Amino acid sequence: MDIKGAVAFVTGGAKGIGLAIATHLVDLGAKVIVADRDEAAMMALSQKVICKKMDATQPEDVMKVVGDVVIEHGRIDILVNNAGVIFSEPFVNILNPEGMMHSYGRFREALAANLDTVFIVTSAVVESMIKGRVKGVIVNMSSISAGGNEGQTAYSAAKAGVNSMTTVWSKELGRWGIRCNAVAPGFIDTESTHHALHESTLKHIQANTPLRRLGNVNNVAKAVSSLIENDFITGTVLNVNGGMTL
Repeated sequence: MDIKGAVAFVTGGAKGIGLAIATHLVDLGAKVIVADRDEAAMMALSQKVICKKMDATQPEDVMKVVGDVVIEHGRIDILVNNAGVIFSEPFVNILNPEGMMHSYGRFREALAANLDTVFIVTSAVVESMIKGRVKGVIVNMSSISAGGNEGQTAYSAAKAGVNSMTTVWSKELGRWGIRCNAVAPGFIDTESTHHALHESTLKHIQANTPLRRLGNVNNVAKAVSSLIENDFITGTVLNVNGGMTL
C-alpha cells in the first residue's frame, strides 16, 4: 500500500511507541487519526494529526469513533492497534502470604487492555473496510513477551493471543484484500519500559541483547511502515528485538 494519501487510525497514539508510529506515518504522507483516552497527552500533539478521545476497551465507544472517522474522512485504510499497557506480576509471590498467587482481577485487566482492545477495534474497523470495499492493512502491536516472559503471565498471554489473532485474520480477511500483520518489539527505550522494569533489570537485558542496547521508538515505527508498504506480506509477526530471545 502507498502510505501517501492513506487514512491511518492509530490507537494509543498520544505518546511512546504509538506517537512515534503516528508521526512517522504523517511524515510519509498519511492522514493520521490518533485515538487515545489520554486527553492531556493529545492536547500536546502536533496539529498534523487528528485526535479522537476513545477508550479501546469499550465496544460502543469504539464503534462511535470509528463511525465518525469514516464519515469525516471517507474510509480507514490503515489500522495500527497500539493501545495497551505493560504489566508485570509474578504468578507466585511467597513474600506476600495473604495474596501469594497472581490476582485474577489484574489478570483480567491486563487481558482487557492488551488483547480485548485489539479484537474490539479491529472488529469495528474491518466492518467499515468491508462495507466500503477498502483493501486495508492492519498492524497489531505484539511483544517479545509473547514467547513467555518470567513475571508476565497476563501480559505474555495477551500478546500471544494477539499473535494468534493476527494469523487467523490474515487467513480470513485476505479474500477481501485486507492484510494483517504484527510487530513484536523487544525492549524499547520508553517511559513505560523504565516504569515497568528496574534499572538493574534493564542493564541485564542490554547485556544479553546481541546489539547491546535497547531499541528506540523509530525502529518500531519503521517496522510498521514496512509491513504496510509491502503488499505481499500478511500473517507475519515481525520481531524488532535487537536479536534477543527469551
